[in-house]
Amino acid sequence: MGIGATAGVAAAGGFALSANASGTSKSSASSDALVFDPDAYTKLTKTVTDTDGNDHSVVYHFWKAITYVASPVDATYQSLIVSSPVEIDGTAVDASNAPILLANSVGGYMPASVATATEVGGGGSAMGGGAPSAAPTGSAAPSASASTSNANGNTNATGGATSSNQLLALAAGYVVIEPGARGRTLKNSDGEYYGTAPAAIVDLKAAVRYIRSNKGRIPGNVERIVSAGTSAGGALSSLLGASGDSKIYDKYLKELGAADASDAIFATGAWCPITDLEHADGAYEFNWGTNALSTGKQVDQTVSKELQSQFAEYQAALKLRGLNGFGTLTARNYDEYLVEQYLEPSATTYLAALSDSDRATYLAANTFITWSGGKATFTWADFLTHVGARKKDAPSFDAFDLSAGENNEFGADTTLARHFTAYGAKNDTTGLTTRRVASDIAEKLDLMNPMYHFAKKNPGRSKHWWIRLGTKDSDTSLTVSANIAAAASALGDDVNHLYYWDEGHGSNIDPADFITWIAKVTGHTKRAAAAK
Repeated sequence: MGIGATAGVAAAGGFALSANASGTSKSSASSDALVFDPDAYTKLTKTVTDTDGNDHSVVYHFWKAITYVASPVDATYQSLIVSSPVEIDGTAVDASNAPILLANSVGGYMPASVATATEVGGGGSAMGGGAPSAAPTGSAAPSASASTSNANGNTNATGGATSSNQLLALAAGYVVIEPGARGRTLKNSDGEYYGTAPAAIVDLKAAVRYIRSNKGRIPGNVERIVSAGTSAGGALSSLLGASGDSKIYDKYLKELGAADASDAIFATGAWCPITDLEHADGAYEFNWGTNALSTGKQVDQTVSKELQSQFAEYQAALKLRGLNGFGTLTARNYDEYLVEQYLEPSATTYLAALSDSDRATYLAANTFITWSGGKATFTWADFLTHVGARKKDAPSFDAFDLSAGENNEFGADTTLARHFTAYGAKNDTTGLTTRRVASDIAEKLDLMNPMYHFAKKNPGRSKHWWIRLGTKDSDTSLTVSANIAAAASALGDDVNHLYYWDEGHGSNIDPADFITWIAKVTGHTKRAAAAK
C-alpha cells in the first residue's frame, strides 16, 4: 500500500507526512462515464514538510479512483485519482489554472493501481498483479537493494516513484493527478497476459485524454500537464512526452473507449528512464562492459563485445550531436562526452557543496579525482572503477534464457516471455523451435520507444524535458537518458538534464527544483515559493 493507506505520520522520500480527513464530502452521479464530476470530492488536510524542513498545512479536494476509459480491460488499474489544493497555510488557493502534475508510480513495467487510494500520494506504490508463476524477476524489476538503498527512499518495492513530487506539487498549489496503469504480470483466468506492451503507455495516454476532455470540469490547466515517473515509469513518462498525438496508438485507444481528445502533454519529468529497449543491451555493455558483477565474475566478454559493436552501429546511425556544441556522438567519443558534459560537473557540484573538511575526507578516499580551481576532473576508466560492480549480466534486457523482466514485457497471449532482439533470439537457450523475433515485435518496439518518435520529429511531443539519473545507476546505461536529451535538444526543445553524483537507481535529490522548474516552464509563479 502507498502513503495514502498509512495512518498518522510516515516517512516517504525524505518527507514527514501526516493527514486527516475533515469529514466534509460531496458526491453526485454522472450519466457519462467519461465526464468528470467536479462535486464528487472529499475534503482533506495534509501536512507537507518541505525540503527545508518547514511544515505546510494543505487543505485539498480529493477525488477517489475514477475509471478513465469507457471500456476498461481492468478498472483496478485503468483509473486515476485527483488532488486539488484549496487552502495552503491558511490562504485560499484557486487551482483552476494551475499546472497539473501527472505522476505515475510504475516500476519494472509492473502494474500500478490507485483503486484503494484514500489521499494524495496514493499512487506511490505498485499494487496487485504480483509476479506470475515462473515469471521472470530480472532487469525490469530492480532488486530489493536497488529500490531501498540507492534511492533515498524515493522508490517503491518495484522501483517506481513514491510521493515526493506529488506532495511538493500540492504544497505549491498545483493539481496532482495519479494514474494507474496495467503492467506486464497481469494474467486473466485463461492464462492470457493483458498488461504487456503496449498496455502501460496506452493507459497513460488514455488518462491524458480523459483529463483534457474534461477541460473546465477537472481542476487545473489541461494545457499544462507535466508528466513524472521513475525507472520504467521514467521510460513511460519520456514516451508519453515524445509520442503526443501519434496516430500509431489510435487503434489501441479506440478499443478502450478512450476520450476523443489530445494525449499530448506540456512537459516531461523522467528519472532514470529504462527505455530504448531494443538497443539497451548494447548501450549497457558500452557503459558497464568492463565492470565485473558483484560476485567478482566477468560477464561473457564475447557477448559483451558483440553487443558493444551493435551499440556503435546504432549510435552512429542516430547522428545525434551532443549538447553545448560537442559534436556528433559516437561510440568512440561518448565516454569523453559523458565525462565532460555530465560526470565532472556532477562531481564538482557535489564536492563544492561539502564543507572543507568533508571535501578533504572525500577526496582522500577517492584519489582518482583531481580537485583544482573548484572543479573535479577524472578519467572515464577511473570513474568506472569508482562505480564498481555492475548490476546486470549480459545480455541485460533480452536475456538468452528469457529471464529478464523486459522479456515478460514483450510476452503475448499465454506466452510468458519473448525475445525482442534478433541477437537475443539467435542465441536463445530455452529450446525455442524458431530463433526469430515474432512478427508483431517490431510494431511494439516502436510503440514503446521515445527515440522512434524523436526520429519522426513528432510535432505533438512535449517541448520541455527534466531528466535525472544517478552516476552509480547500473540498472541502465548512462547513454540512454543522454540520447533522449540530445534528441530533444536537436529538435529545439528545452532540456534540463543532469546526473546525481554517487547516487543509484531511482534517486530524486532535487525535487524542490523540479517543482520550481514546472512553475518556470508553465509560466505559473503563484505559490511556487511554497515548494522551497
